[in-house]
Amino acid sequence: MKAERERREAILQAEGQKQSQILVAEGEKQSAILRADADKQAKIMQAEAEKAARIMAAEAEAEAIMKVQQATADAIKLINEANPGEGVIKIRALEAFAAAADGKATKLIIPSEIQGLAGLAAAGKEIFDSKN
Repeated sequence: MKAERERREAILQAEGQKQSQILVAEGEKQSAILRADADKQAKIMQAEAEKAARIMAAEAEAEAIMKVQQATADAIKLINEANPGEGVIKIRALEAFAAAADGKATKLIIPSEIQGLAGLAAAGKEIFDSKN
C-alpha cells in the first residue's frame, strides 16, 4: 500500500507540475500577445499623428500661398485702379533693371523699353560729346 500511495503521489506531482508548466506557458503566450498588440496600437497611433501633422502643415502652406496670391492680386488691382502713366511704368522698369543688375546675375535680358531709353541716352551723349 505504501508503494501504491507513493506511486499515486508521484503521478499527482507530475500532473501538477505539468499543469503548472502549461499555465506558465499560456501566461507567457498571453503576455507576448498583449505586448505585440500594444506595440501595434502604438505604431498605428504614431502613424495617425504623423499623418495629421503633415495634413495640417500642408493646409497651412496652402493657406499661406493663397494669402500671398491674394495680396498680389489686390496689389495689381490697386495699380490698375490708379491708372499709372507711361512714365511711372518706365521708372518702375528702370528700378527693376537696377535691382537685376546688382552684380549677382551673369546674364541680363533688357526689355525693349529700356533698350530704347539706353539708345536715347547713348545718342544724347554722342550729341553732347560732339558739341564739346
